[in-house]
Amino acid sequence: MTPQQAAAVAAARPRVEGDREQEILQATLDVLAEVGYDRLTMDAVAHAAKASKATLYRRWSTKAALVIDAILAQKGPAKAPDTGSLRADLLEMHCGQGGVTDARAMGVLASLITAVNKDPEFATAFRRDFIGPKVTIGRAAFERARDRGEIDPGVDIDLVAPALAGMVLHRTFVLGEPPTEETIAALVDQIILPACGVRPGGAPTQNAEPQTSQNSQHSQKEDP
Repeated sequence: MTPQQAAAVAAARPRVEGDREQEILQATLDVLAEVGYDRLTMDAVAHAAKASKATLYRRWSTKAALVIDAILAQKGPAKAPDTGSLRADLLEMHCGQGGVTDARAMGVLASLITAVNKDPEFATAFRRDFIGPKVTIGRAAFERARDRGEIDPGVDIDLVAPALAGMVLHRTFVLGEPPTEETIAALVDQIILPACGVRPGGAPTQNAEPQTSQNSQHSQKEDP
């Protein structure tokens, strides 16, 4: 059989999907967490998933494509939560399975940091398919908060929205302090919300100022 005929036969076979696809993606995450991106091979994933390498290549043409699908398969918010409160939205997005308090998800992310700097193909796909949607989800939460008057309308959302994840990643990978739900809540309450002009009670600072001024004027009129 010629290479062209073999390729045609492979193309005619059904694609990997459903439960079998999830098993392979889970095996990919297991290998990734164990050896890192650089040492991950299609052979290693095929062995872990009890599949042939040809099976993997029928669905994923490159290691980068396989790893991207695997990390996308990790549970996490598919869209921005809409609780009616920016604080609650941020806590829901960052805590729990698939969030920054998920030790497994963070372990997988740690194994990808060097790959982003060394593998241009992977870096492009990672930023486009994994980071891009997360940025969109985070931005949507801040936009809704602005639209309902919860935060100062002058806040630079593109600057503030990624700040929480940036602080968490710094504490995790630079300081060696794994995040907890308490840490996330403290960062939100002490840094993110104040940066958005939100007072402890939940109202934007600028919305509270005129009321203070009016109360002051009212008090002056009542003074004898």
